[in-house]
Amino acid sequence: MATRSPSGSAAKKSATKKSATKRSAPRTSDDSSEEDSQEEAPRRRSAPRASAPKRATASQAASSAARQLLELTGREAEGVTGLERTDDGWTVKVEVVEVRRIPDTTDVLALYDVDVDSDGDLLGYRRVRRYTRGVPGED
Repeated sequence: MATRSPSGSAAKKSATKKSATKRSAPRTSDDSSEEDSQEEAPRRRSAPRASAPKRATASQAASSAARQLLELTGREAEGVTGLERTDDGWTVKVEVVEVRRIPDTTDVLALYDVDVDSDGDLLGYRRVRRYTRGVPGED
């Protein structure tokens, strides 16, 4: 049977006491304030931010402008011929059929500038020009 030396077991006991002392050491007021400030710092930095307002994309602005022009004028959009970003939102160029004729190459078309805000809501519209479909115009 192996015998233990008294100095070996005493060394183990003192090492155990030291590690236990480190784990159960009482916190001083300086220690707790340092740890608390380290724990609170990330909380302050990760505070929720207000989300940016949702802005309409170009395609959403174009379809919104055409739909709202139809509601106001009663004229169906033939197509969107231009789109430009502005400070307030978008300016959309919408082509509409103002008068249907037979043959359709003689239809009277109109080009409207429709202003919508960044959410796609109508700000205003104006007719820029009127023309016959089959007649080449100035572009």
